[in-house]
Amino acid sequence: MPDRYHIHAVPTPARFRRVGKFGNVDWREDCSRCSNCVKLRCTYDVYRQESAHDHDPAAPLQTLNGCKACLSCVQGCTKGLLGVSVNPEFLDMGDAYWKPDILLTTWNQSDAGKIPVSGAGYRGRFHGPGFDSIWTDMSEIVRPTRDGIHGREYISTSVDIGARPLRLEFDSGGRLLTEPARLLEIQLPAILDMPAWQVQDSHLAEARAMAAKELCSLAVMTAADAAALPPERLPFVVPVMNGDDILESRALLHAVRMAELPDGPEVAKLASDMRSVNPELTVAVRLVLRPTAADRAAELARAGMKILHLCADQHGCERPGNGKPGRHVKDVLREVHVRLVKDGLRDTVTLIAGGGIALAEHMAKAIICGADLVSVDTALLVALGCRVCRDGHAMCSDGRCPVEIGSVDSAYAAQRMVNLMSAWHSQLIEVLGAAGIREVRRLRGEVGRAMFLEDLEKDAFGDIARVAQSRVGA
Repeated sequence: MPDRYHIHAVPTPARFRRVGKFGNVDWREDCSRCSNCVKLRCTYDVYRQESAHDHDPAAPLQTLNGCKACLSCVQGCTKGLLGVSVNPEFLDMGDAYWKPDILLTTWNQSDAGKIPVSGAGYRGRFHGPGFDSIWTDMSEIVRPTRDGIHGREYISTSVDIGARPLRLEFDSGGRLLTEPARLLEIQLPAILDMPAWQVQDSHLAEARAMAAKELCSLAVMTAADAAALPPERLPFVVPVMNGDDILESRALLHAVRMAELPDGPEVAKLASDMRSVNPELTVAVRLVLRPTAADRAAELARAGMKILHLCADQHGCERPGNGKPGRHVKDVLREVHVRLVKDGLRDTVTLIAGGGIALAEHMAKAIICGADLVSVDTALLVALGCRVCRDGHAMCSDGRCPVEIGSVDSAYAAQRMVNLMSAWHSQLIEVLGAAGIREVRRLRGEVGRAMFLEDLEKDAFGDIARVAQSRVGA
């Protein structure tokens, strides 16, 4: 049996004092200066840690970055002087999809590479749009041998990328006639993708390559960024190329194991040209999700393109069409997966789902919806302190980034990315263990391992809706 896969996380503090979620309301004028103050007994030691940052000790509202809202200080204060409220500056971060809680969770995971602890339980909604409308199977969570990262049974998270033959053919002498499958095995069902919007990316591309090597994964970047890397990192790099790049980058094509092509009318020919340079090369098609994605995926699969990178926008939605809003990637994935199954092509194709993968649970849910693995983009920027500013992405290109991502050191950025993927890996194992699944490959397309809100509503209220429609028609 091969060595167990392990990600080496290293505590890597944030470069800036981050915006905390909670504020401490402290009415100090009535404080009796107790010798056993509840602040000194804080489980998370946030009062001592924050004291060095208190610019105005007399201010009644102060941000507590490490506060988990356990409320032990509020309940324990003998004078009733302490209170906890949500920091308004925290609520102003992110957007409708990349919510402040997602940003804070990602920051905490990138600090230490561990599963975050809430401390006070979950107080939010139990369903919502997109991936929040899916509940995963936890039926085996009570079995101690399948207790995720603490269990005795090894849970594999490795996946294969590449074309797989549906059958093997032999001649009369028993010699194999089928061409051997060329598969890339990576130990984590996630690759590191390019940012969803324009940033100063050359050093971040190097950071992704460094992180991919550490994670035994792959990093996607432009051909120009890939060509600037040292040779030892190129086996973990996936350059995105066009026709001109193929002619100018023959040496790069020999050095990498996989490359991507943007979808287009000549994509099959360009893929053939790339394989003529390096017959061992694995070629993927970068397919922007649109309402016709299922038809296009089946067409590409028949044309010999066996790796499809399905790219949604940063909010996990397809590009809108026919005057209708774009669907979420979970719905498009299910449609593409089912279409390939019906056409008898699914087992020959690798599906990579990208866009809107913001949390570890999204990785598991995307695989349940039909993906083989996911690509991570915006979450990597958040790991470096990005706040997904509501003012737009212009702040990234004109140097107004509040956390100066453009100046981050590559080695530091790589370790933060590794830490984030380490936390996601642990959470994926927890999900698989709770579902009684020993390897992530078995999770692909297993919609029976999850409940979908729209399906539950249809089963529960479908008859009511039909009766109502029939009465309106009458």
